[in-house]
Amino acid sequence: MNAQAAAGVAERVAAVRQRIASACARAGRDPAEVRLIAVSKTFGAEAVAEAVAAGITEFGENRVQEALAKQPAVEALVRERGLPSPAWHLVGHLQSNKAKAAAGAFAILHGIDSIGLLNVLNRAAGDRRLAVLLEVNVAGEATKFGFAPGAVAEAVDAARGLPGVEVIGLMTVAPRVANPELARPVFRELARLAREHGLRELSMGMTEDFEVAIEEGATMVRIGRAIFGERS
Repeated sequence: MNAQAAAGVAERVAAVRQRIASACARAGRDPAEVRLIAVSKTFGAEAVAEAVAAGITEFGENRVQEALAKQPAVEALVRERGLPSPAWHLVGHLQSNKAKAAAGAFAILHGIDSIGLLNVLNRAAGDRRLAVLLEVNVAGEATKFGFAPGAVAEAVDAARGLPGVEVIGLMTVAPRVANPELARPVFRELARLAREHGLRELSMGMTEDFEVAIEEGATMVRIGRAIFGERS
C-alpha cells in the first residue's frame, strides 16, 4: 500500500471514530463502550497493517479460510513495524465443518445461528472456552441466517450446559434500507433481547447504519467500507 493509500486509511479511521463519538454523545454514552471492529474481508495484509498503525486493534473476517491465509502475513508485518498484534473476530456465517479451525483462529465468533453449531463448537473447544455471539434474524429475512427472536431463550439455555462455549451477547445484520432510521427498530429489539437474557455485548451496525446502532446500545460495530474503501 502506498503512502497516499495509507494516509487514506488513517483519515477514514479518524472520521469513523469521530462519528462513533458523536453518536455516543447523542445517546449519553461513553465512546469507550463501543468496540470498533474493522471488517477486512477481501483486503490484504498490508491494508490491515495500515489500519493497525491507525489504532485499530480488532478485525473482522467473514470467511475462515481467508482469515487463516491472511493472519500470518499480518502478524509478520506488524512485528516488522513494531505494531501490536490485532485480535480477530469471525463476523460471517460459520459452517460446522470449519468450526475446529475457527475455534483456534478467532477471539470472538459472532454469527452462531443454531444449537447444533453450539454443540460442534463445544466439542472443538478442547480445554478453552470460546466466546460467542448468537446471531438473531430480528427482521425475519429469508435470505439471512440467525435465530428467530423467540428462539433465543432456548439457545441461551442450551449454551449454559456447554463448558466449551460462553454466550457473551447477540449479533444481528439489519435489512439494507435507504434511510438508516428504518433499521432502528431492529437494533432496539436486539438490545431488548440482550437485556432480557442478561447478555452484555451487542454486535450491530455496519457502515450504513452504525450510528443508529450505537444510539440503541451497540457495544461492537462492524465497519468495512468506511475504513478500507469500496471493495473491488
